[in-house]
Amino acid sequence: MWLKHALFICDIQEGFRTAIHEFPIVISTAAKVLQASAPLQIPTVVTEQNPSRLGSTIPEIASLISPPLLLHPPLPKTLFSMMLPQVLPTLRQQNITSVAIIGIEAHVCVLQTCLDLLKAGFEVYAISDGISSCNKEEVPIAIARMRQEGVRITTSESWLYEVMLDSGRPEFREVLKVVKATKDSTREGLGRLCKSSL
Repeated sequence: MWLKHALFICDIQEGFRTAIHEFPIVISTAAKVLQASAPLQIPTVVTEQNPSRLGSTIPEIASLISPPLLLHPPLPKTLFSMMLPQVLPTLRQQNITSVAIIGIEAHVCVLQTCLDLLKAGFEVYAISDGISSCNKEEVPIAIARMRQEGVRITTSESWLYEVMLDSGRPEFREVLKVVKATKDSTREGLGRLCKSSL
C-alpha cells in the first residue's frame, strides 16, 4: 500500500533553547528533514506550546518551512498533544496515512501526539535523532514506550529514504544533496542523541 506522509514539528520554540538536552541536534535534524521534505512535497504541521510564555518557533526552523506545504499556520496550544481539534479533519481531507514527528519533549508532547495518532489509525514514525527532553534520562524511556505502543522508531535519513522508495524519482538528487550536506551533523546526532534512545 502506498502511504501519503505528513511531517509534524512539535514545539521547537525559543523558550526551550537553553533547557532541552542536545537542542542544537534537534534543530539540525528538523532543518535537514524540512529541507528534504520540500522537493518531496510533504505536508507539514507545526505547533507551539503556550507561545505567549515560551515564544514562537525558532527562526532556524521557521525560515525553512514551506508555506504551500503548511497545513495550518503554526498552531498555538496548551494541550500537550499536537492533535488539536482542527488537525485530524485536515489530515483526513489530505488523505494522509502516515505521520513522522520531530520535536520536544519526548516524554510529554511527542509521546502524547504519537498515542493520539495511533488511536486515529495512522502509521507513526518517531525520528529519534530529532526528539529530546529537558532531562536526557526521559528520552530512552519515552522511546521505549512509543515502540511498545506501535510507533516505528527510525532516524531522519532512514525515514527520508523510506518516503522516496526509489532512486529513480526526480526528487532523489535534491534530497541526496541535503543528505550529503548534513552528513557531519547527522553523524553527531546519531552518536549523541540516538545513542541514549536505544
